[in-house]
Amino acid sequence: MLRFELITQLLRVRTLIALACLAGVPIAAAAVPFASQPGRRNGNESGLFGASPYSAANHAMASLEFMGPLLLPIVVALLACAIASADRDWGVLRYLYVAPVTRERLLAAKLTAAALATLVAVVVVMAAGLAAGTVLFGWHPFHIIGAATLTTGDAAGRVLAATGYTLLCMLAMAAIAFTLGLLLPRGAEALAVAVGFVVLASVINGQPALAAVAAVLPVHHWQDWVGLFDPAGVSHLALGAVVQLVTIALCASAGWLILRHRDPAA
Repeated sequence: MLRFELITQLLRVRTLIALACLAGVPIAAAAVPFASQPGRRNGNESGLFGASPYSAANHAMASLEFMGPLLLPIVVALLACAIASADRDWGVLRYLYVAPVTRERLLAAKLTAAALATLVAVVVVMAAGLAAGTVLFGWHPFHIIGAATLTTGDAAGRVLAATGYTLLCMLAMAAIAFTLGLLLPRGAEALAVAVGFVVLASVINGQPALAAVAAVLPVHHWQDWVGLFDPAGVSHLALGAVVQLVTIALCASAGWLILRHRDPAA
């Protein structure tokens, strides 16, 4: 069942186009404009964007920061909503129950497929950023503006930590979209609500007066990993990781209850 979910969803034209867009952004929106200035600061930009032309790893992390707040979550939501709602949209969910396929097994297979699809999306962003950065800027030590250049081991550790944290955040987004895909009548409706949630949460996150509300939203912590590359070396990932894990647990529980007590095909 897991193999079927992955094949039917990851090989769909819509999915391939979405993944191609993820891979194209690090080239079209970041790498090509600065290809003529490798090893130099990106104008007056600071942080990861300013250091993007220094090395392939710099460019990959700048790409992840650029895509993390909106484009990557949208693609993840698209994949998760499709996996959750495809059987109902196609009208074959009842036949799966008759097969017989237990609802617990169905949920486990779909959750695993959603997690693997999320992993693919994050890997595509990182791979495209590294590939474009290697071709255009070369493979050099990781540069932090206002701080010493990182050693190879330190840079690798921080890049892996940032990528792993981003994956956890996107798994939380996938869990939200997946639950909406089970709950709402159509996958398109679930995707619209998921995207609306990201936009609304981002707006709330930008309002200082709503800081207490924003702190409990997973979106609020998505960019916390950037602190790993701050000149001061300060990062607070523990709280963000807890919020993501709680979100995943709540959504997985909600998905189980939906499949357990209500027929999604109805």
